[in-house]
Amino acid sequence: MSKRIVITGLGVAAPNGVGIPAFTHALKNGISGIQHDPQLQELQFSCQIAGTPPLTEELKAMYFTELELRGFGSTGILYGVIAGIEAWKNSGLPIETNEKPDWDSGTIFGAGTSGIDKFRESIYKIDELQVRKLGSTVVAQTMNSGISAYLGGKLGLGNQVTTNSSACATGTEALLMAYDRIKAGHAKRMLVGSTSDSGPYIWGGFDALRVCSSKYNDNPEQGSRPMSNTAAGFVPGSGAGALLVEDLDSALERGAPIYAELLGGNVNSGGQRGTGSMTAPNSTAVQHCISTALKNAGIKSNEIDAINGHLTATTKDSLEIENWTKALGLKGSDFPYINSLKSLTGHCLAAAGSVESVAAVLQLHEGFIFGNTNCDDLHTEITALIDPAKVPLKTIYKDIDIIAKASFGFGDVNTCVLFKKFKN
Repeated sequence: MSKRIVITGLGVAAPNGVGIPAFTHALKNGISGIQHDPQLQELQFSCQIAGTPPLTEELKAMYFTELELRGFGSTGILYGVIAGIEAWKNSGLPIETNEKPDWDSGTIFGAGTSGIDKFRESIYKIDELQVRKLGSTVVAQTMNSGISAYLGGKLGLGNQVTTNSSACATGTEALLMAYDRIKAGHAKRMLVGSTSDSGPYIWGGFDALRVCSSKYNDNPEQGSRPMSNTAAGFVPGSGAGALLVEDLDSALERGAPIYAELLGGNVNSGGQRGTGSMTAPNSTAVQHCISTALKNAGIKSNEIDAINGHLTATTKDSLEIENWTKALGLKGSDFPYINSLKSLTGHCLAAAGSVESVAAVLQLHEGFIFGNTNCDDLHTEITALIDPAKVPLKTIYKDIDIIAKASFGFGDVNTCVLFKKFKN
């Protein structure tokens, strides 16, 4: 009998809420985490607003020792460890201190660029002939797999411990990598997620590309406007999301909480052919990714109750909706509800897929569809495709059975995953 895969733990460090209780409250009440960033103003960025998880020294001390925090400069690892350990504990798993690794548990925790501020600090020290002052943790903080290595050590994971990296599709790709590993019987459970550093050295390149919002520097919470007629580019964000993905038999055996079933999905690329490029999607590939995801998950398009889209508040939002309508064969009032978390968090880059997957699972588990903030003026190209009522502006409380989550990233890479309300 084919293994069923479920989500048994959730964790998050998002701009609008660190920890599942705060994040859930923010989702239901449309609370934004986007704020004015004085450093971006000082550095003369066009976009001077951003979404950064609010961390206190007390919170950091709950996850790292005083020695670990000395000279620590990787915000992405901070966010990832906080989210990852929350998901682990949330799943009812203990943090063992014995000498034996946990052979049944591993992690696939993605990242874009790790420890960029630590890199900058290290480059200056090397140029100033102070290589001996770099410190003993500079490699661990700046290697791309730093986040999975830190989590593997803190949790004693003995199965696969690795980091994937696929731009904005990183988090959802990690979910499907873990799904395949557990399905094949190579692990009982995998801690899955992705993380992204914060700060100007991560966001500067996007500002230079002129894809970031620059018209709302005086009104930060209005800056991120997915699907809106007045969308003016994405707001940069950061953070981490984490999910504990587990074999159903293992979850039931240990009495774990079950938030949702992971039905599967699909990963593909447009090969930067046709309309695809390093920064633009190949629509044929996007549609193929979605339709194949449904086929792999064994569901029909009319079974989908809601979609959590990629929807970044750029000119590609209308195209994404068009791709969904074509892939699903649904439009008008037949189209599912759709929302974008980026109106409340900004675009969390490599962390986006995992933070948004946590939001998708919470909607299934708690029976709500969060509203699309800053979307009172739904884009006219979108209203021509789907019923405006399918883009709720306020939170709707209702039971939903299946939700689709998709992420599309630089490099013309695509992922789509399907979550289902758990029924034993």
